[in-house]
Amino acid sequence: MAKYVFGVDIGGTTVKIGLFTAEGTMVDKWEITTRTDEGGKYILGDIAASIEDKLAEKQIDKSEVKGIGMGVPGPVKADGTVLRCVNLGWGIFNAADELSKIIGLPVKVGNDANMAALGEMWQGGGKGCHDIVMVTLGTGVGGGGKGFSNIVMVTLGTGVGGGIILGGKMLSGVNGAGGEIGHIQVNDDETEVCGCGRKGCLEQYTSATGIVRMANTLLNTTDRPSALRNVQYVSAKEVFDAAKQGDELAAEIVDRHGKCLGKALAQIACVVDPEVFVIGGGVSKAGTIITDTTEKYFKEYAFHACKNTKFTLATLGNDAGMYGGACAIMND
Repeated sequence: MAKYVFGVDIGGTTVKIGLFTAEGTMVDKWEITTRTDEGGKYILGDIAASIEDKLAEKQIDKSEVKGIGMGVPGPVKADGTVLRCVNLGWGIFNAADELSKIIGLPVKVGNDANMAALGEMWQGGGKGCHDIVMVTLGTGVGGGGKGFSNIVMVTLGTGVGGGIILGGKMLSGVNGAGGEIGHIQVNDDETEVCGCGRKGCLEQYTSATGIVRMANTLLNTTDRPSALRNVQYVSAKEVFDAAKQGDELAAEIVDRHGKCLGKALAQIACVVDPEVFVIGGGVSKAGTIITDTTEKYFKEYAFHACKNTKFTLATLGNDAGMYGGACAIMND
């Protein structure tokens, strides 16, 4: 019986790799550089070589390893086919089959947000529940849905992505785009273009970038006093910190953010009806000011049967993707 699994989380700068026991205990974790040059053709080989080195170091035979679960920043079909990962330089190919051929172990591949949600369901802050909507705020992916088997994960970083877990399994969708909630249109009057090429997407208002955009708009179009005027480069953290100190303009931005996110999650709840929303990622370090504001508006807009959905902060942080990868291969 297999004793170990590997969880891999590929980012645009680094690849995070974790070695886990079959029971879910992380034995070791490390990072390697993501070599995106020449269309990212070195990435899978580098991952395989790094895992081979770790197996040798730990004196673990491949017969003791069930496989490798890997999250990638892009749409992935259920069979492991990646449908372009712009940040990696990848086109369309079956990443699961390719890595499996290189290293000689079973491989399960999914979208990184889906994997992070799966990790939170397994070993994060939602453990013990059965339905999760996970929200990660920041440039990275956070966690907190441990134990939940139905999750909608929202990743609010530079952009907004998401992942859906139903019955403990990732929902990839026909085109690998399941969970791309950041591109739900929330404003028909938006004039600026989203990264997807459309206008008025959720991520234009609820991402870390969106928070900064809202702040700069208010600062440039009003003469209202604010501590943010003394900051050379406004960040999402600066906005939340100022709001906590009673800054009225910053508090208005936080309120707008919570309203937009709460309203969107209320609509998502009508489809998924989760037990909890898990909010994580870099911006979530601001703490309960985020969950409190979002939950307030969620309750205002939610269908009556969903109003008591719980909100919690994430717990796994940047390790969520590795945990999710390990969980995915264990459940495959």
